Order: sequence, then structure tokens, then C-alpha cells
Amino acid sequence: MKKAILLGANGYLGRHIAYFLKQQQIEFIPTDVAETSVDNYTNYRKIDVTNINELQQLDFNVDYVFVFAGLTGTGNSSGIIEKFTKVNEEGLANVIHCCNGVEGLRIVFPSTRLVYKGIENSPLKENAEKESKTIYAKNKIACEQMLEESNVDYTTFRICVPYGNLIDDNYSYGTIGFFISKASKGENITIYGDGSLKRTFTHVSDITQSIFKAIQLESTINTVYNIGSNDALSLLEVANLVALKYGVKVEFVDWPEEALKIESGDTIFDDEKLQTAINYNYKHSLGQWITEI
Repeated sequence: MKKAILLGANGYLGRHIAYFLKQQQIEFIPTDVAETSVDNYTNYRKIDVTNINELQQLDFNVDYVFVFAGLTGTGNSSGIIEKFTKVNEEGLANVIHCCNGVEGLRIVFPSTRLVYKGIENSPLKENAEKESKTIYAKNKIACEQMLEESNVDYTTFRICVPYGNLIDDNYSYGTIGFFISKASKGENITIYGDGSLKRTFTHVSDITQSIFKAIQLESTINTVYNIGSNDALSLLEVANLVALKYGVKVEFVDWPEEALKIESGDTIFDDEKLQTAINYNYKHSLGQWITEI
């Protein structure tokens, strides 16, 4: 029987990590900064990762520490920069401190497409050029470096655009959630520019299963992986799929200046490195998933 700590158990990805921990019969402690567990875990612990005294109340003699606690977003104001840096970077530093010296422990860390400088219509390998246009991207790059320089074993997974939900019917997360939220209310979908920007869209089940297959292998220790999918689609293609499902239209609007400043371009993931390690067949396609909503 394996053991784990899950930091960020109330978040979108964290909830699905918890879902699969249960399926894999891995004993785990779910934690988050909120007072209660959104999924009613009886052993839930309220833990603020920026408070090392709270973290040290946990027993870190475990096999895995899933660090899915953190802040996401695209703002760059001074207040946001300070808050994001404290939670995302100082929080991880505290976790690493608590993990130091624990034999057999591995940190599992989610990163993002936003660490990359996008390349038009070209898949990105893990060693592709990096660029950070938001504080969130800067945090993730710093955190990846922090793990690389630490004495704690880790595996980092870069995730492009997740979708799907195995727990409830809430699809409010990210790009897909935005499209569905508007279209399900009978509103037309708006996209910036011509919608030609491309992304890798990965179902949350494929994300979590890829992670769990990889972390069972010693060969994946201290490595960074892109998680891929069956779908590399433009935002317009995705908007059209959702619009067709709900009988609405797609409308084009000019790029707001602030949004254009932080746009990273095409982010299509090359996942050859991960596939070499785990040989995983992605189970989901975005088009089929949308038709079945």
C-alpha cells in the first residue's frame, strides 16, 4: 500500500488526483486552504502551504507529495505578483523543506503550457525555448528550477489545456469551460482575432492516468514531461464544435491590448518523451466528448 499527501485537493486537477488515488487504493491525506473538503473527505486537513508550521503538522513519511496547491491566472499587477509569488514559489519551497531527507519520497508537480514560447504550428518538446509573459508562468519556471536544484526526488508534468470532469457537471474551468458556459446559456461564443491559435487539449482522465503510470517508474524520477493528447486544435475549431452542439454562433472580436501582450502563440505539445516512458494510449477525443455532454 502506497501513501501520499495531496496539497490542493479542492482544485480542479487536485480533485481528480484524489479521485484516482482512491481508485489506485493509495492511502492519502487531502489538504487545501479552505475550511472543508468539497468532496467530503473525512481525513481532510486545512493546510496553508505558505505557513510552514501548518505543513510540518503533516507526516511526510509518504511515497508521493502531490503539489497541486497554488494560484492560477493571467494578471500582472503588483498585488497579484506578490500574492502569486508567495503562494506558488514560497509554498513550494516550504514543501521541499518538509520533504528533505525523507527516503523514497517523490514530489509530483504540475506545470503549464505557459512556460513555453509558442511556435507557429510546430510541436514543442520539453527543451523548447521558454518565455514567461505572466507572473503565473514566471512562478512555474521558478518552481521547476527549484525542484531541479533540490535534494528531493520529483516528476514534473506540463499540462496544456485540460478539459472534462469525472466528479460533477461543472465545466467552468479554462477555455472549454468558457465556451460551454456561454453556449449553454444560448449566448454566442466570442473569440479573439481569427481563432487560429492552436492548443493541445487533454481530457482530465488522460492527464491523471498518464501521471499515475509515470510515477510508478523509477526512470521518471527527476524528469519533466509534456502530457499530450489525441487533439491539437485551433480555438476556432473548438469553438465551432461547442457552437454546433448548442446551436449558437461564433463571433470574432479584436484582441484586447492586455490580452495580446500575454498571448503565447501556438502551444502544441510533443509528448514523445512521456510516451517512450509509459506507452499510454489516450482514451478521449475532444470532439466526441463535446457531442456526449
